[in-house]
Amino acid sequence: MSYHDVESHSSLSEQEHVLKGPAKQGYAKEASARLPLKWGAVFAAQAFISVAAGAFGAHALTSILELKALGWWHTASQYLMYHALAGLVVVTLSTYLTSTKNILLLLCIGNILFAGSLYVMALTGCILLGVVTPLGGLCYLIAWGLLVLNFWRSSHQKT
Repeated sequence: MSYHDVESHSSLSEQEHVLKGPAKQGYAKEASARLPLKWGAVFAAQAFISVAAGAFGAHALTSILELKALGWWHTASQYLMYHALAGLVVVTLSTYLTSTKNILLLLCIGNILFAGSLYVMALTGCILLGVVTPLGGLCYLIAWGLLVLNFWRSSHQKT
């Protein structure tokens, strides 16, 4: 197959289908190398949301929400930022650690469940969502535990 044959296919999925052997392996490595960048974009977006939501809460919601709801909003913004930054650190370290996919997934799900449920509770007053918040916290704890294990295992493999 010539270079022109591969180049003539417009979509990446078509290229993947056409590539054989070493060329396909190179494509797979290139695609997996881009994965941390996509995760980085997800966590950078979550950090952006945290700043925007925190500012919105501090300036627009203080006269609308009760003190308890503002506390939920503040906690959601804090934890969203903490774990967005943690996700960015894990993305940065992913070249040194053996497996970070599950850690990143758990941090992302944790942000959605923990911060998301608190934001919705603050805005709607629906305290039933309080049962979802600990599930996000559990995702955080598992992610941190996996990160500890990953560091521990990686430190023993490198020596």
